[in-house]
Amino acid sequence: MTTRRHFVQTLGAATAFGALHPFAALAEALNQVKILYGFPAGSAGDSVARRVGDKLGNTAFTKNAAVVDNRPGAGGRIALEALKTSPADGSVLAVSQASALSTYPHIYSKLNYTISDFAPISIGAVMTHGLAVGPMVPAEVKTLKDYIAWAKANPKDASYGSPGAGSTPHFLGALLGLNSGTELKHVPYRGSLPAVNDVVGGQIASSMTPAGDYLPFAKAGKLRVLATSGNKRAPYFPDVPTFAEQGFPEIVAEEWFGFIAPAKTPASVISAANAAITTALKDPAIIEGLFAVGLVAQGSTPEEMKKSIQSEYERWGPLVKKIGFTAES
Repeated sequence: MTTRRHFVQTLGAATAFGALHPFAALAEALNQVKILYGFPAGSAGDSVARRVGDKLGNTAFTKNAAVVDNRPGAGGRIALEALKTSPADGSVLAVSQASALSTYPHIYSKLNYTISDFAPISIGAVMTHGLAVGPMVPAEVKTLKDYIAWAKANPKDASYGSPGAGSTPHFLGALLGLNSGTELKHVPYRGSLPAVNDVVGGQIASSMTPAGDYLPFAKAGKLRVLATSGNKRAPYFPDVPTFAEQGFPEIVAEEWFGFIAPAKTPASVISAANAAITTALKDPAIIEGLFAVGLVAQGSTPEEMKKSIQSEYERWGPLVKKIGFTAES
């Protein structure tokens, strides 16, 4: 694992040129760009990769729309391991959730990549997570307090699914269990949608996943969202109180999906990619499309993305220790 100093220095080196020359252009636009994403098609981050990727064509970065390559599994690590060994010429990027860069180094002693293997380009969209229950949980359970009481009374059934072991939703569920004195069994999935589908189907009691993935099921009355993890209520679930509102101030997390490249990608390529991506994120159709799946479009400079990774890295270190989770646990 990299030291904190190396962690910060490596990210800074990759972004220094882009910060000074944000509109630097490539001598010639790439013909084709592939975007790796470590979860199934149709999930929240996949929407970021596809919607933004479709808008990258005919720019100084690439001539054609980007192609998304889903590599689900291992909480997104498979895609990042593939990115690590990809050509550092801008032809292969990845969309990653923040936790894969800032939290995983705390929990995987044998992680097959470090932050030094990647160069940040831009944040793409911000999300909050949420807890939802399905038909396995009685209809009278309508609040977080109700759910905790039910879970304590039904320990064998008190389980929650997440997009993967070591993911932010996994840890939010673990914190809920610790802070409420409730034994909640974690069930990791290969992405959030499989977990949500099992909640809807009654195979599992609840799930903690990106809140936007609940939208179509909540509207259809197939599950009930009990809490969301933002600093304030999610705009797409305005009637659902946050964990903090319901007595759990530590369970606050807003996570982003962001674009990264292999570490040795030239600064001019990073700059051109950033310009194309941040321009796409200002498109009203993309803003509305992402909002419809529970995401808020939000571009950034590479330097801002670097600072966010550092901040989250420092925040989650002590929380991971409190939870007591490691890849071997």
